[in-house]
Amino acid sequence: MLMKTFKLNKLTCIRTVAHFILLLISSHLFAQKTDKFMGEIVNYDEETVPTYNLPDLLQTKGGKKVKNVFTWEKKRRPELLNLFEENIYGKMPNSFDSIKFKITNEATDAMNGKAHLKEVQITVWNKGNSVSIPIVLFIPNHLNKPAPTFLLINNRSKRNTDPTRIEKSTFWPAEMIIDSGYAIAAFHIGDVAPDRKETYQNGILKQLFPEQLEMDNGMKAIGSWAWAASRVMDYFLTDKDIDTKKVAIVGHSRGGKTALWAGAQDERFAMVFSSCSGSTGASLARRRYGETVSLINKQFGYWFNNNYKKYSNNVDSLPVDQHMLIGLIAPRPVYTTNATQDRWADPYGSYLSLIHAKPIYELYRQKVMLPKDMPQINIPIINSAIGYHFREGAHDLNVYDWTNFIRFANFQYDQ
Repeated sequence: MLMKTFKLNKLTCIRTVAHFILLLISSHLFAQKTDKFMGEIVNYDEETVPTYNLPDLLQTKGGKKVKNVFTWEKKRRPELLNLFEENIYGKMPNSFDSIKFKITNEATDAMNGKAHLKEVQITVWNKGNSVSIPIVLFIPNHLNKPAPTFLLINNRSKRNTDPTRIEKSTFWPAEMIIDSGYAIAAFHIGDVAPDRKETYQNGILKQLFPEQLEMDNGMKAIGSWAWAASRVMDYFLTDKDIDTKKVAIVGHSRGGKTALWAGAQDERFAMVFSSCSGSTGASLARRRYGETVSLINKQFGYWFNNNYKKYSNNVDSLPVDQHMLIGLIAPRPVYTTNATQDRWADPYGSYLSLIHAKPIYELYRQKVMLPKDMPQINIPIINSAIGYHFREGAHDLNVYDWTNFIRFANFQYDQ
């Protein structure tokens, strides 16, 4: 008995010391109030965040207050979509010549019999040219009904979504998700638009929609990836094993920005999960904290349309801010995350986006349980139409994130 007590106390001490070290690292990171990147001062000091006024989510361009869902859906929501298209993400093509789906590999006993693997090739034609987008899909075998599904926009190595499961990754813990009763799918951004400023055109843009490259409001990489997510949704509608009323889109970092935009554009996605999406994702641009509009345009300008560059040093004139992007997802549930070692993504500014998007969810009479103050580390908000967590660790998508995504989805679907 004494030995058991000693072991427990020793384990407790190890955990306490590890937590203390993490706090020291975090406090050191947060003690640094400025940095310099690409010739610009990066602000990490809340006291020097400038005073700003956010554009009103529920007021039309003509000054009319939005007081009901009808006015939102018929007037304000289309206005905001157009403003985001024109000024940030680009106009998304609304047609193409044809689309075809082909299962290129299938195994009904994947994951030691737990899952049905389908590797699918989506081929889209337009004006005589075509592009093929491969997807990996696992469906749980223990369900006797179509499966709710998570779709990941994979912005990391394809090894993370290995269909053979020889390689496994916490970025896409497929086995855990299958065990939880969800199907899990993914496509890779490189198959749609390579994530490089020199070659991003060499995918759907050059092959299918070259006119977009000549337009100041034409979509670039993020718009292309969001467009591809909708083509995966087109496939899901043909697959009897997928519950197409319960498809959630997931993305991390630039993929998290894309997930928010795809979810705003395509209302067929039942839910949106955005991990550490930061600037031009979930965080408010007008705070000028961490990565700014200027910095993201310098480094990753090919993600956004040409018009966005006009706001690099004039962000207050931008007719939208990111709380409005969250609002465009309403009344569908949305969940965002941040990490303690990722100040670049402005965790507090990301949480404020959710707070400022709350009025549109309330217009739909959705239950939103966001506290006024940002929640403490590792205290997820689950039982709410808008969910959030601020976890320990680095800029990443991991098992802790996925565990809470599953909890959030379970809550939404069980209501």
